[in-house]
Amino acid sequence: MIVTLTPNPSLDRTIEVDELRRGEVHRARSSRVDPGGKGVNVSRVLAAHGVPTVAVVPAGGAEGAQLGDLLTPAGVPVVAVPLASPTRSNVTIVEPDGATTKINEPGPHLSAEETAAMADRVAAFAASADWVVLSGSLPLGVPDTFYADLVARVHDLGRRVAVDASGPALAAAVAAGPDLIKPNTEELAELTGGALTTWGDVAKHAQSLRDSGVATVLVSLGEDGALLVDADGVRRATAPAVDVRSTVGAGDSTLAGFLAAGAAGDQALRTAVAFGTAAVTLPGSAMPGPEDILPDLVTVEDDPDLSHQLKGGVA
Repeated sequence: MIVTLTPNPSLDRTIEVDELRRGEVHRARSSRVDPGGKGVNVSRVLAAHGVPTVAVVPAGGAEGAQLGDLLTPAGVPVVAVPLASPTRSNVTIVEPDGATTKINEPGPHLSAEETAAMADRVAAFAASADWVVLSGSLPLGVPDTFYADLVARVHDLGRRVAVDASGPALAAAVAAGPDLIKPNTEELAELTGGALTTWGDVAKHAQSLRDSGVATVLVSLGEDGALLVDADGVRRATAPAVDVRSTVGAGDSTLAGFLAAGAAGDQALRTAVAFGTAAVTLPGSAMPGPEDILPDLVTVEDDPDLSHQLKGGVA
């Protein structure tokens, strides 16, 4: 079983428009509401592929209740931590070329008691988990050391923990030595203080994180695929170009694919990139199912040319 924690989940409304023009009235081509948040997305993908998962989410108000209602038909068991304040709602505007504009609410302010209850719920389920995934931004009131403290707590239970975050929360978590992190290029550059223009730059800075105590670093690189740095060295995976419909949740799908395939080796890397690639072809915050995954189209190089220039793009 894989337990996910999303400290700041959301209701995600995605609106597709022909072109976003500042200050003008638009007519939407389509609109949908999905349960949102990085850990929530990981659980949605895992459930769609038959991998047992539990999503721990702080939830408050009508929005929190709706979040649970949306996850139930997706087959995701929800462990809700009651909040006094409502769960946030986010808006994503997507244009035909895949350009994505997001407006994220800050979310509720958690009390010390609510923060402690959230950590306790994760620990209670971690005891029987294969992996615990700590994912996304921290809400107001939650200290930057929250993930780091949970990494230590999960390790005390003899379980593995993955972290997908950014900023001070990720830096503190890295210092605690998680088993896996999944940064994108922006997060990796911020974390290590280095410029990333080639695969070699990514590999070098990912290795520096391994040297600091992180067992495995999976870097999602958008249209460049992904780079895996672990005890067996450096591997690169790429997929053919696809028509991008929405980039929301692509990195979460990448992480879910990696975990679903065992979180080690070439096959896990291939699956991760196949999941992430499938996610960008879907509307809004829709997550890929088995029918969307094409792992045979993904190429894995065990001895990659690290001089390759990064294309950039979504991750």
